[in-house]
Amino acid sequence: MFKQELKIDGRLVGHQHPNYIIAEMSANHGQSLSRAKELVYAAKEAGADAIKLQTYSADTLTMKCDLPHFFIKDGPWKGQYLYDLYQHAYMPWEFHAELFELAKKIGITCFSSPFDKSAVDLLEQLDAPAYKIASPELIDHQLIRDVAATGKPVIMSTGGATLPEIADAVKVAKDAGVTELCLLKCTSTYPAPADSINLRTIPHMREAFSVPVGLSDHTLGNDVPLASVAVGGCVIEKHFVMDKNDQTADSFFSMTPEELQNLVHGVRQIEKAMGQVHYPDTPCQKRRCVYLIKDVKSGETLSDMHLRQMRPGGGEIQPKHLPSLIGRRANKSLPAGTQLKWEDFC
Repeated sequence: MFKQELKIDGRLVGHQHPNYIIAEMSANHGQSLSRAKELVYAAKEAGADAIKLQTYSADTLTMKCDLPHFFIKDGPWKGQYLYDLYQHAYMPWEFHAELFELAKKIGITCFSSPFDKSAVDLLEQLDAPAYKIASPELIDHQLIRDVAATGKPVIMSTGGATLPEIADAVKVAKDAGVTELCLLKCTSTYPAPADSINLRTIPHMREAFSVPVGLSDHTLGNDVPLASVAVGGCVIEKHFVMDKNDQTADSFFSMTPEELQNLVHGVRQIEKAMGQVHYPDTPCQKRRCVYLIKDVKSGETLSDMHLRQMRPGGGEIQPKHLPSLIGRRANKSLPAGTQLKWEDFC
């Protein structure tokens, strides 16, 4: 059985804990180490729990070939060959050690999505505290096994995977010894329109697979990830860029430091507001109760001309009981404005 919480770099992640917020660097480093470091600092300052990298090269994802099926014909990256796209988007592997070291120094978790065994080997050398299986790699069962062999917590994005494909991947992870698994609902469209997200899938996935479930989000803005908290998501991953004008492969749908800071604040406010199942132990005092609006003498019979429900509240006779007071006799003289009690009547 999978555990109901993951422990990543000392931080507990699950539905009984604050949302785990991941800033996804992706290609937004622009193959500049200084820019990558700037993103690590900015993610920490904005309040993210983790900064996530992607570990691949053009040669580990595809091959340099100009046959038609290697050419991107539509979508945001159209007009390029796959090899050229990845060649300009990948993070140089020599950056990894410095970024892991920087993250540790300033107190933010750094981990990555490996795309093959060689990437896993590199990340193990850096003592990565967790691994992310990217959405397109969910069908790469050997990669899941390679990650499982590290004994580290695993986060898997579901992207365009069908329910049976997700079930297969979960089973592979379980059979390979993974005990700490989290799934992320994901829509692999860039950017993704809100009506393609289907947040109700989050509680369904949680019930179906008995693991923590969160959201890997590609929408613009914070509305959707904030809503994911309200439906029970426990992880949020968003692509992160210093400036939307940066010319990187993912900048057009990534969030800025200010947006990340607003997301973190919003999530923490929603978590406070969600609270627990709760009902007041005692009735609220700021409600109406029954008053006398005319003086009555001892022994006088009450009519509706004597009574009114009004504020301030706090009295023991609620408005619903007002009709039952009609025809009762006062057992003492009472002035107008008296907040009535049951002991005032015969």
